[in-house]
Amino acid sequence: MTVTAAQGFLASGVAAGIKESAAPDLALVVNRGPSRAAAGVFTSNRVQAAPVRWSRRVLADRRVSAVVLNSGGANACTGEAGAHDTRTMAERTADAVGVGPDEVAVCSTGLIGVRLPMDRVEEGIATAADALSPLGGGDAARAIMTTDSVHKTAAVARSGWTVGGMAKGAGMLAPGLATMLVVLTTDADAGDALLDSALRSAVRTTFDRVDSDGCMSTNDTVLLLASGASGEVPDPGEFAEAVHAVCDDLARQLVADAEGASKEIEIEVVGAATEDDAVTVGRSVARNNLLKCALHGEDPNWGRVLSAIGTTDAVFDPDRLDVAINGVWVCRDGAAGEPREKAVLSGRRITVTVDLRAGDASAVVRTNDLTAEYVHENSAYSS
Repeated sequence: MTVTAAQGFLASGVAAGIKESAAPDLALVVNRGPSRAAAGVFTSNRVQAAPVRWSRRVLADRRVSAVVLNSGGANACTGEAGAHDTRTMAERTADAVGVGPDEVAVCSTGLIGVRLPMDRVEEGIATAADALSPLGGGDAARAIMTTDSVHKTAAVARSGWTVGGMAKGAGMLAPGLATMLVVLTTDADAGDALLDSALRSAVRTTFDRVDSDGCMSTNDTVLLLASGASGEVPDPGEFAEAVHAVCDDLARQLVADAEGASKEIEIEVVGAATEDDAVTVGRSVARNNLLKCALHGEDPNWGRVLSAIGTTDAVFDPDRLDVAINGVWVCRDGAAGEPREKAVLSGRRITVTVDLRAGDASAVVRTNDLTAEYVHENSAYSS
């Protein structure tokens, strides 16, 4: 269930001393081929970390042989020195695993504006290279955690080939092509064009529709690497479905582990004139802090849902809006529907369904509640 579930990949995770806690903080994922095809998507935040800028250039050739990832420092807003540090990470990794630095993607996560302790990072890369193993996926996933409480991995097997992956993310989760650090791997014999189309399609309806706190990171990166080690050429549709399944699994894990969350909330918008309208409404509802507080308090306050819908430019008639919370239609035709007491919110999972009654399009946006623990976690210390 990790990045090494697919043949042809090695991984490792070590404690390099980047984090004061001495927890694992540096990971390697290496593609042993025979293929090195790759695709990637990155944050659309205009403030981008040095590793994102580096990895964008690497991915321009659609070829990646290794990925080096660290937690404990984002290497964002660190100027030319940070760019030099990123290049050094790529060069040291390249030397350690026997590839060119222009085939090494770099990912970092942690506090913005602070340079990495490069002496420790370089030693950690050497240690991680020595620890590379087909069984190292779990260690790699643990090494990229920041405020995550659990490591996140997933895999699906198809006829003769596999897609696996790992992700990190618990805060700064909002749409923008990608919303975390993710490395996906496959041993299918898939070319870079198929990888790119499958990844972008999957990200659009999974990671790009996670909206935990409305905050977009400077470091978001999602990579898909193919080793071709199985020798199996996949059906394009089946391959896209498998990539989507892994991304969807990881996206659900991200929401479940969101900082301070006690509720996992799905905003399901149906009856929209267009898919864009459905996504716009879903995001507006997901970002409504009053509603997030109400759902934390297990209050089915449908008025806050309507208020959020009304801030969008989606096509709808306010007097025809329907809202259900956990299957109870508490709002009908823009007014009170079934008794709100019927909506039981004591469980961890909550579904808010919005019917715009304006068409046939739909979308789902995932979010979580707003809790005192979230405020504490983001005010008491830097992560």
